[in-house]
Amino acid sequence: MAVPKKKVSKSKRNMRRAHHALDASNLVECANCGEHMRPHHVCQSCGSYNGREVAAVEELA
Repeated sequence: MAVPKKKVSKSKRNMRRAHHALDASNLVECANCGEHMRPHHVCQSCGSYNGREVAAVEELA
């Protein structure tokens, strides 16, 4: 079983974790309605993808 010889200092531990932060997701504008959406995904507000309607969107009353 692997056992560390020395205690890992707070500095070394935090330097290792420096790359663990999450990045903000990339958003693009929908060509149909102008809402922000994830690239290469169906627009949640209008249901279009690549210039055509592919999903029916239910309106909230």
